[in-house]
Amino acid sequence: MASSVLFSSLSFASLELSGDVIQGGLVLGKTTPNSHVSLNGKTLQLSEQGNFVFGFGRDDKEASNLLVTLPSGEKIEKTLTPSTREYKIQRVKGIAKRIMQPNPEHVARAKKDSKQVRAARAVISDQLAFNQGFVAPINGIVTGVYGSQRFYNGKPGNPHYGVDYAGKIGDPVKAPADGVVTLYVPDMFYSGGTMIIDHGHGVNSTFLHLSDAYVKVGDSVKQGDVVAAVGNSGRTTGPHLDWRINWFNTRIDPELVLMLKPLN
Repeated sequence: MASSVLFSSLSFASLELSGDVIQGGLVLGKTTPNSHVSLNGKTLQLSEQGNFVFGFGRDDKEASNLLVTLPSGEKIEKTLTPSTREYKIQRVKGIAKRIMQPNPEHVARAKKDSKQVRAARAVISDQLAFNQGFVAPINGIVTGVYGSQRFYNGKPGNPHYGVDYAGKIGDPVKAPADGVVTLYVPDMFYSGGTMIIDHGHGVNSTFLHLSDAYVKVGDSVKQGDVVAAVGNSGRTTGPHLDWRINWFNTRIDPELVLMLKPLN
């Protein structure tokens, strides 16, 4: 991993930032209440206390412009360029053509599933759980990392946007932070049992391949609550938990989120 710009409660005259400015990184911010904050010209949601959040995707390379306009009219402007990373790449050759060609019925079902997931990830709420600090949802060994990718017969597959934990069917899955359950579907085509928890301001957790859920859509959960069980549902090679973090449509590295320091 390349070195990154780290803001650890670093102040810039009424502006604090915490997190790695790196591909896959989530950045917490805090400024004077009633300010206006934008990233690349797009307004960011600001809490009554002055908290906000934004993130960088797996392949983001361009500089981003963070602009804070204080109630006094004073402007604070920062140019943030995410450090690049090297990802684990695996090349698989000799796969039969019939396997490479997707089944139209499977494609249609996957599109329907994706629509539900996108809707849940588009939820905008005033929760501030994204700023409380995150804990791992399971104590399993990490078996898959963010950003890794396979090429099949020279054609790129989708990158892996989560972190995989080894586990047994039925192992408890805990909420990594406070939040509200916005989606649970027990049988999505690729991801099987799928749950999404909203942590506020567009930040959400997704759990894939679950065998059971102990909460329902609309339920509020606290950090550490057991919300689901590890499974082997969907298209998997064995029981495990795939945990993902998003900031709206931006895919974030959960392992970086675990290192975030809250801004008080």
